[in-house]
Amino acid sequence: MSGQPQAEWSGPVRDEIADFPVESTVTRFKGHVWDVQTDTVTIGDYNVERDYVAHTGAVAVIALDDQERVYLLRQYRHPVGMYLFEPPAGLLDIDGEPAWQTAARELAEEAGLEAQAWSVLVDFFNSPGGSSEAIRVYLARDVTPRSGGRIATGEAEEIDLPGSWVPIDDAVALVLRGEIGNPTAVVGVLAVAEARRMNWTTLRPVDTHWPVRDHLMETGRVRTDVAPRH
Repeated sequence: MSGQPQAEWSGPVRDEIADFPVESTVTRFKGHVWDVQTDTVTIGDYNVERDYVAHTGAVAVIALDDQERVYLLRQYRHPVGMYLFEPPAGLLDIDGEPAWQTAARELAEEAGLEAQAWSVLVDFFNSPGGSSEAIRVYLARDVTPRSGGRIATGEAEEIDLPGSWVPIDDAVALVLRGEIGNPTAVVGVLAVAEARRMNWTTLRPVDTHWPVRDHLMETGRVRTDVAPRH
């Protein structure tokens, strides 16, 4: 049985927002942090159902010191039953808080660090086949220890968060050997290595508009009523 020939895209290679009508949305599961939704959506001549995690969205911080080392935390992640090395990160779960301020708060809470220079490093979707989670990764430079150290949050996963300063090239090697697999670490480490190679010309201002985030909020794909975790 022969199939249709592979179509070739002739337009620009760039993600773009699609406007397929969502006929209905049903929340199948409501958890502490995210929901599972089923959307009935019209795609061309077909009505199809799509299940996905409605996520709050998140930010992460690649903190870089004057020796060009990145700060990675060792944190237990229960869904995979492993300790993973990852950059400081957190949910966008405080209404009205700008994303870069969430990033700065997470850097203080998880690492006890503060930074004077902030830039947008890279944006990505964590798992767009089944989740609406969009992540913005910031680059923090001119980093110093925060007076008073880490800010206690009371979250169980953050009670013990040892960290390590890792040279960029060593971090890249760890990623490529499969010894670091957290997606934010993988994306952030490779992005900062490339940004350095490009003499930092790829960095964007800290307040750069995030249209993807707006799109997800406007179309009801973001969980907005998250309660504090313990």
